[in-house]
Amino acid sequence: MLPPMIPRSILHVDMDAFYAAVEQRDDPALRGRPVIVGGIGGRGVVAAASYEVRRYGVHSAMPVREALRRCREVVCVPPRIDHYAAVSRQVFSIFHEVTPLVQGLSLDEAFLDVTASTGARGSAEHIAREIKRRIHADTGLTASVGVAPSKLVAKIASDLRKPDGLVVVRPGEVHATLDPLPIRRLFGIGAKTAPHVEALGIATLGDLRRADPARLRSVFGRHAESVIARAGGIDDRPVVPDRDEKQISAEETFDRDVADPARLRAEVVRLADKACARLRARGLVAACVTVKIRRRDFETYTRQRRVEPPTQETRVVTRIARELLDAWLASQPGAALRLLGVGVSDLVEQRQADLFEVRESTRNRQLDAAVDEIRARFGRSALARASTLDEAGSTRTNPAATNLHPGPRPPR
Repeated sequence: MLPPMIPRSILHVDMDAFYAAVEQRDDPALRGRPVIVGGIGGRGVVAAASYEVRRYGVHSAMPVREALRRCREVVCVPPRIDHYAAVSRQVFSIFHEVTPLVQGLSLDEAFLDVTASTGARGSAEHIAREIKRRIHADTGLTASVGVAPSKLVAKIASDLRKPDGLVVVRPGEVHATLDPLPIRRLFGIGAKTAPHVEALGIATLGDLRRADPARLRSVFGRHAESVIARAGGIDDRPVVPDRDEKQISAEETFDRDVADPARLRAEVVRLADKACARLRARGLVAACVTVKIRRRDFETYTRQRRVEPPTQETRVVTRIARELLDAWLASQPGAALRLLGVGVSDLVEQRQADLFEVRESTRNRQLDAAVDEIRARFGRSALARASTLDEAGSTRTNPAATNLHPGPRPPR
C-alpha cells in the first residue's frame, strides 16, 4: 500500500510596492508621501505605486499623466532598474537559503516549494514568518506571503492582506478561502472576460467552482472545465527552479515622436550600453542582438543579427544595433518613432577569457570594466558614452578612443 501523499507547502512571496518602497527607503524625504516610479514624460507609464498614492486609484501600468491628474501631490521618480536588481538579489539569496526550489517571476516575486524544508526548519507558516523577518532585517523592506498547497492559491493568498501580510491556507481551507472572492481574483479573468462571466450570474469563485461547464463554454470554450478546477484551487504545477534568462533588453518610449536619425542613433547607443551593463552584471554573454522599433502608428518591427563569438562588449553590440537601425531607417526614410529598444538574447554564462583573443576585444573588456566600476561607485549618471551626446549621432572611428564623456557630477 502506497503511503499517503504529503500536501505540498508552497509560498508566494511578493515584495510590497517594490520599486517605490526602495525609493522611499533610500530617500527619507519620500517616506509617507504618494510616490510613483515611472517615466516622467507625457507617455511614461507607472512601474510602481506606493501605498500612499494607491488610495487615489493610481496603480502600475497606468499612464503617468493619469496618475498626475488623480493626485496632484504625487512625486514621480525615474526608475533605477539596476539598483532594484541588486536589492532583488539580496532578497532571493534569502529564498535560496531556505530551499533550492525557487521560481522567480520577476525582481519582486517568487514561488518557493518548502515541502522538504519543513522537517528541519519548522512549519511552512514559521518559514514564511522567518523569510519576512529576514527580508525586513536585511533590506528594510516588507513582503507579503501566501502559504498554500498550490501555486495558484498561494499567489491569491499573498494579495489578500497587503502590505506586510501573511495568509496561510491549509489544505482543508481552500474552498472556504476562495469561494467568497470575486471572480477577478482568478488569473485569466480580467476586465474583458469578467463581464461575460458575471452576465451568467456568476460573481464569486464559489459560484464559478459550482457552475455547470456547459454554461461556461460560451466564454471559455474547451477550457471551461479547467477554469472551474482552478476556481476550486486545483493546481498541480510544480515550482520550477529559476530558469535561465532568455533576453535582456532596454527600451525607451519617447515623450514626442522622434524622426531625427542623429538622435535615434544616439539613443540606440545609450540603450545598447544599458543592456550590456546588465549582461555583465549577470556574468552573461549574448549570441544575438535585436533592435525593436515602433512607429508613431504603433506598427512594431524587430531586426536582429547573430554574434559570433557571443559577447558582452558594449562596442560590439552598439555597432550591430546601429547597423540594424540604419538599415531600417534607410528603408523607411522620414519615419517617426514612438519607441526604440535594444535587446540581447541567446544568453550563456561568460567563459574564461581566451589568452589568444584579439587585442581590440581585450581593450573593449577593459574599458567596459572601468565604466562599470565608476558607475557602481558614483552612479550611472557619473559617466556617459560620448556617442550618445554627439550631435551628428556618429560613432567615433578611432578604435583607441574611449567614447566616454563625464556625466553630471554625482552628489557627495
